[in-house]
Amino acid sequence: MTQHKKILSPPDRERRSLAWKVAPDLLASFRYAWQGIVYATRTQRNFRIHLAIAVFVWTMCWLLSLNYLEIAILTAMVALVLVLELLNTALESVVDLTVQQSYHELAKIAKDCAAAAVLIGAIASVAIAGLIAWPHFQALLEPAILTPVKSYFLPQKISLFP
Repeated sequence: MTQHKKILSPPDRERRSLAWKVAPDLLASFRYAWQGIVYATRTQRNFRIHLAIAVFVWTMCWLLSLNYLEIAILTAMVALVLVLELLNTALESVVDLTVQQSYHELAKIAKDCAAAAVLIGAIASVAIAGLIAWPHFQALLEPAILTPVKSYFLPQKISLFP
């Protein structure tokens, strides 16, 4: 069976011939990195979901008046999940390039494990966010909701002597 090579137009061929070269300067490196973020945002639904959750997390940080350490921890967890999602996208692209249109069990394992890494990072992030946010939510709910509920359900003190 012969494989058909995709015929590239001259500008595409020239651009691909330079794909292996190192970025000529620092600004080009940042531009390439930004192109990766833009690509992931445009093409990866899960990356967009994680970005939306990041905005939600930072909004909650502001609304709950979290301290700097709590905000730093949550920001690190958001960054971890976004980085894992970018690595997952990169790995999937490389695997797809390698196996092309054919199925290979090792390609499936690589893709599944990369997706699992993102899932574990996201679960850990949610757990850490919950541990940080719960005392703040509790402090907000205590006077308005929890105190009346507690007083309703807790037994009343009965005194035998008035």
